[in-house]
Amino acid sequence: MNPIFKEGPSSQHRLVLVLIFSGALIFFDHKMDSFEGVRGNLQSLVSPLQYLANTPKQMMTWASENIVSRRQLMKENQDYKVNELKLHQRLMQLDILKHENERLRLLLASPLRSEIKKMVAEILSVDSDPYTHQVVINRGENDGVYEGQPVLDEQGIVGQILHVGSTTSRVILIADVTHAVPVRVRRNGIRLVANGTGQIDRLNHSHVSHSADIQTGDLLVTSGLGGKYPEGYPVSTVTIVTQDLSRPFAQVYSHPVAKIDRLRYLLLLWPEKTTETFAAKNKNALVNKEKVSVSK
Repeated sequence: MNPIFKEGPSSQHRLVLVLIFSGALIFFDHKMDSFEGVRGNLQSLVSPLQYLANTPKQMMTWASENIVSRRQLMKENQDYKVNELKLHQRLMQLDILKHENERLRLLLASPLRSEIKKMVAEILSVDSDPYTHQVVINRGENDGVYEGQPVLDEQGIVGQILHVGSTTSRVILIADVTHAVPVRVRRNGIRLVANGTGQIDRLNHSHVSHSADIQTGDLLVTSGLGGKYPEGYPVSTVTIVTQDLSRPFAQVYSHPVAKIDRLRYLLLLWPEKTTETFAAKNKNALVNKEKVSVSK
């Protein structure tokens, strides 16, 4: 019986033909560059596949660089705010030294004031009474906070510590009607007293003589009198000066430089003398505790 399909060349013959054909292709491609155009066309056809194969890797790289957890972002944001608060406090100190050096050139040859100890505190709650301007912070006696301690933000004086607990403290703001700050005009050194009016955007300065050289826009800074606030920190800017001769004194109002209605983080200051006194008290308390233990 004859097969329907005739047998083709044997496998040996096919191998020889393939080798001859391959050798010819190699010769023409190497010596005559006959397939350069074909190779370029094939590369163009394969390029989309290469981009497609590389897409998952690019997407994973983009995701790892741009997708960050919410908690990490909040932590970084809080760290930036704390660093900014400390930076503004340092800038205020530099500004104080600059203006003092301009008024007293001999200060250039004097040693600079020592570094003031400071601590960042966060506001926990705000007093809901519209006639009382007080806040509660997350620092207390365990952190070395004491009554009367000066408190400020990145702009200037905010108030002072009113009551101290073990882990929290209450701060009375400069806008409170019961609060007063000894200040001076930075331009000429005239001393005033900044009294709270119950309004967050206004301070009152009573008993100001009509002859006092006070102008709108003057910056008022702490005078250092009374021992509560260190000297030279910004308090407010004069906004209204009314000299009515029918009144015994001029009417002077100023606007606090601190953002009292937008407080979140505060800075506590320890003047040098207060720091030494606090350290001495702790040392005495420790000695007394050791004596009690020995007696037992």
